[in-house]
Amino acid sequence: MHTPNQSPIYLIALGAFALGMASYVTAGLIPMIEASFAVSVAVAAQLVTAFTLAYGLGSPIFVALTPAHRQRAGLLLALGLFVIANAASALAESFTALMVWRAIAGIGAGVYLAMGIGASAAVSTPERRGKAIAIIMGGMASGVVLGVPLSLLIAEQLGWQAALWLVTLLGLVAFFGLLLKLPSLPAATATTLGQKLAILGDGHVLVILLVSLLAAIASLGMYTFIAPLLADPAYGAVRSVTPYLWAWGIGGVLGSFLIGPLVDRIKGPVLTFAIMLILAVSLFALLLAAALSTWLVMLPIALWGAVGWALQVPQNNELILARQAQGDGNLAIALNESALYLGSAIGAAAGGFVLLLQMPTWTLAACAGGVAALGALLQIVNLRRQPTWNGDVQAEPYN
Repeated sequence: MHTPNQSPIYLIALGAFALGMASYVTAGLIPMIEASFAVSVAVAAQLVTAFTLAYGLGSPIFVALTPAHRQRAGLLLALGLFVIANAASALAESFTALMVWRAIAGIGAGVYLAMGIGASAAVSTPERRGKAIAIIMGGMASGVVLGVPLSLLIAEQLGWQAALWLVTLLGLVAFFGLLLKLPSLPAATATTLGQKLAILGDGHVLVILLVSLLAAIASLGMYTFIAPLLADPAYGAVRSVTPYLWAWGIGGVLGSFLIGPLVDRIKGPVLTFAIMLILAVSLFALLLAAALSTWLVMLPIALWGAVGWALQVPQNNELILARQAQGDGNLAIALNESALYLGSAIGAAAGGFVLLLQMPTWTLAACAGGVAALGALLQIVNLRRQPTWNGDVQAEPYN
C-alpha cells in the first residue's frame, strides 16, 4: 500500500513551532519593549492582547473568505503574512507600528494553523489522520516549551528584535519547504458565506466547541495562576515557578505527540471524555499534591499539561469528520482555535476576580477542576451521538 509523503506534515509542524513561539514569546519580551519604546508595562502588555484577539477573532473570518479551490494558496498566503508581520515587527520604529504588525501576525497565525491542520488531514490517509494532526499540535507545543525559552535567551543577548527574527527565519524555512513539497489540496465544497455561517447551527459542532471552551477556561486559565497557588505557604511557598512551568510544558509536548496513535484507534468522543476526566482529576489533585510535597506536585502538573494539549488533537479530528461533507472543516477548526483563546481570556479574568475577592488560593484549582468536570459531563452528549454517525464517516476519505 502506498504511503503518502509525510514531509509536508513536518513542514507544517515547523510553521506551527514558529507560531507557538510567536504566540507566547511577546509576554517575555515586555520588559525590553517597555524600555525600547518608553511605554508602561500595562501598555506594552497590550501587544499580547492585539495578537491573541486578532488570532481568535480574525482567523475564522479569513478562513471563511478563502476560496474553496484555493486551499493550498490560502495556507501559503497565511504563512507568508505571518512571516512578513514578524519581520516588520522586528523592524518597527514605533510602538503603534509594532502593535499593528502583532495583530497582523495574529491573523496570519490563526489562519495558518486552521488551514495547516486541514492540509495535514488532506495529505494523510484516513487511518493516519489523527497522527498527522498530533504532529502539528506537537510542533506548536514544542514551540511554546522549547522555542520560547530559546528565543528569550537570544533576546537577552541580542535584543528583543532577535527573538522575532528567529520566528521569521523558522517561518521562512517552512514557507519555502511547503512551496516546494506541498501538493495540490482537494478543493473544499463551494459554498456561500451564508451557508458557511450555517456551521453555527450544527449542534454537534457547537458541543465540540463548548467542550474546548470549558477545557481552555480550566487549563489555560489555571496556568495563568499557577505561580500564586504554589507561592501560598499552604501549598509549598515556592519561590521560583519555572521548574513547574517546564513540567507542564514537557507534559504538553509528550501529550501532543502520544495522543496521535490513540486518535486513530479510539473513537474521538470517548477519548475526549477520558481526557476531560483526567484534566479534572489532575487539577483537583494539585491541591493535595502541593500540600504534601513541592516535588510531588510535579506529577499532576505534568499530567495536566499533557491532557490539556492533547485534547485538541481528537477535537480537531472530530470537527473535520463532522464537517467534511459540507467542506468547511477548516472553518470549524478556526472556530475551535477561537474558543481556546476566548476560554483562556475568560479563565484569566475569572481567576483574577477570585483573587480580587481575596478568596483562598485553593479556590483557583477547585474552580478549574469543576469547569473541567462540567466539560466532561457535557461531552456525554457527543458520546450518545457517536454510534449513529462517526462509524459511517470515519471510513470516508477527506475531500
